[in-house]
Amino acid sequence: MNLEKILSISGKPGLYLLKVQTRTGFLAESLLDGKKITVSLKSNVSLLSEISIYTYDGEKPLTEIMNAIAAKEKLGQAISHKEDNAVLLAYLREILPDYDEERVYASDVKKILNWYNLLQAKGLVVEEAPAAVENQEAPAAEVEVEK
Repeated sequence: MNLEKILSISGKPGLYLLKVQTRTGFLAESLLDGKKITVSLKSNVSLLSEISIYTYDGEKPLTEIMNAIAAKEKLGQAISHKEDNAVLLAYLREILPDYDEERVYASDVKKILNWYNLLQAKGLVVEEAPAAVENQEAPAAEVEVEK
């Protein structure tokens, strides 16, 4: 799953796809309704690829958490973010057993599951092929095309 151009904008619901960067900010498209908005550089914006979850050993990137959820759910929907806090934390414990229970709150898990389910509904949750396999397959495809 590639979260490189997926944004969370403080004060705005849902997630956004980064379209174009401008001098004064950037243009983003809502994953909820497809509307495009302009966002100034003064806005509090987070790239999902830069977000991490606290563990007892350090931090775990959100991309790895999302991939673990996708693997557990076989690329399907996860549990609802509206579940009881105890259920949400138990779910995270299945995905990430060593998460820091004092620094990761139920509200964080709600965001993660809400974001995952939104990305899954939009077809952005896909199984990633290992880079080595892609590099090996590419020359074979080129040889076939040349013939």
